[in-house]
Amino acid sequence: MFNFPAYVTVWGRLGRLAHVGLSLLVLVFLISPVLVVMPLSFNSQPYFTYPLPGVSLRWYHDFINSPEWMLALKNTLIVGVASTLLATGLGVTASLGLMHPRLKGRSLITGVLVSPMIVPVIITAVGVYFAFSPFGLTNSLTGLTLAHAALGVPFVVVTVTATLAGFNDTLTRAGRSMGASPVRVFLQVKLPIIAPGVISGALFAFATSFDEIVVALFLTGTDQRTAPRQMWSGIREQLSPTILAVATVLVVISTLLLLTLEMLRRRTERLRGSAGAN
Repeated sequence: MFNFPAYVTVWGRLGRLAHVGLSLLVLVFLISPVLVVMPLSFNSQPYFTYPLPGVSLRWYHDFINSPEWMLALKNTLIVGVASTLLATGLGVTASLGLMHPRLKGRSLITGVLVSPMIVPVIITAVGVYFAFSPFGLTNSLTGLTLAHAALGVPFVVVTVTATLAGFNDTLTRAGRSMGASPVRVFLQVKLPIIAPGVISGALFAFATSFDEIVVALFLTGTDQRTAPRQMWSGIREQLSPTILAVATVLVVISTLLLLTLEMLRRRTERLRGSAGAN
């Protein structure tokens, strides 16, 4: 099961086994709430108890046939896709500017760009609410999209900047020397190479918008509820296993996003390894 080098001592092997065992325990501790919730979404009775009296897709059926949940899911997807596109465009542009060799105050600008990752979300939500109120952007999907885009930009900046750090600028100079415009060089030379970083940042931005609730509580009304806010309202007003079904769907989507990010990370490492070999 575990392959140890021949020169590793007995204590070294025990230490490695202890490290693996501790890591598995931490992993189980972190995912145990999810492992508990997901089976309950298939309960045939409206009770949050084990053992399950029976298995049923009743709550998923209620979710699919509920106008409120479908509207919330539609709003979540609209805001998620729109904010991701906006955050990706702004983040890539900012990353290209940060990598400019003659840029002054790079550390300060980077700190400002990634500040939404550091500042507590409740402070961001209050600030966005008072900033958007004079412009009538509260209780609207437009305001929520702009706010989620601001939250997603730092993730795009971090991933794209890290990808650009390993980019060979000789390719850019070669393209320019052949008469290509800066835009054409970026689209045909630089963008295909940094695409894994751009897609990773976009997925992080989408995931941030997909499960965000604090800002949504401040900026959305009854008709602009997202899935996380609808879950919050359902927990406060009427606790139903339908919420567990929705939570399971969100967990599955988040897991697929994480798997996609891991595939992109490995692809980026392979590209860097190939570039280094050449």
